[in-house]
Amino acid sequence: MSLGNTPEEDRPSVGRALQQARIDAGLTVDEVSSATRVRIPIVHAIEQDDFSRCGGDVYARGHIRTLARAVGLDSAELVARYDDEHGGRPTATPAAPLFEAERIRPEPRRPNWTAAMVAAIVAVIGFVGFTLFSGGGDTSGNVAETAPSSGPPATPSPGKSTETKPKPSKSAIAAAPADKVTVRLVADGGNSWISAEDHTGRLMHEGVLKQGDSRTFTDKQQIDLVLGNAGAVELFVNGKKVQRIGDVGQVQRVSYTKGDPEQG
Repeated sequence: MSLGNTPEEDRPSVGRALQQARIDAGLTVDEVSSATRVRIPIVHAIEQDDFSRCGGDVYARGHIRTLARAVGLDSAELVARYDDEHGGRPTATPAAPLFEAERIRPEPRRPNWTAAMVAAIVAVIGFVGFTLFSGGGDTSGNVAETAPSSGPPATPSPGKSTETKPKPSKSAIAAAPADKVTVRLVADGGNSWISAEDHTGRLMHEGVLKQGDSRTFTDKQQIDLVLGNAGAVELFVNGKKVQRIGDVGQVQRVSYTKGDPEQG
């Protein structure tokens, strides 16, 4: 269903359009709430064009999209109308700061050749000194010959390796800044609408994360996420993979801080 052909002065408000479409579809508020997981008081408030219970423009847009799909309306058209009635959309955040964690890489440490040469010289001097003193005062200048071994060379015991195996690193996870929270989203199960805010409530990103795409967000304290299709998004928090926060088609909200990967 589309409102695009209705004259501007005759178009219903966003809330009234959602309410009328719900009634035309034969749905109750309880049924819409169960299908969308938007709480009943919020559904009632939105249908009365009261968006104060949504918690901000980002959440209001997410609720409008979800409710529009449930009652058969064009969600993009309703969101555009909402933006017209509430001062428009915020300016998008430049992409460069969002990938700060990926861009910063520690420089490789160069080998200290001077220290290595000094250590080698000390080792040679020590070996020569040990050889001279272990000769027992023999000044003939002859070098004693080493008697051949009477038996076969020793072999290591079966099942034992003489090689020293390197110890695994304490963390097999890619380095993430310890003084920040870093969240990476990967759409591996389909498209999903997402939004992200920093700890001040500033919108970092809002839009559709398409199948196969990924997004990384970084903040010094906290990142708040809204996932429109939670079951289709894989999450990595501070370099660690966490469990999915919902099923396919579910709208979920979650927050992460520097102390995670415990889900918020």
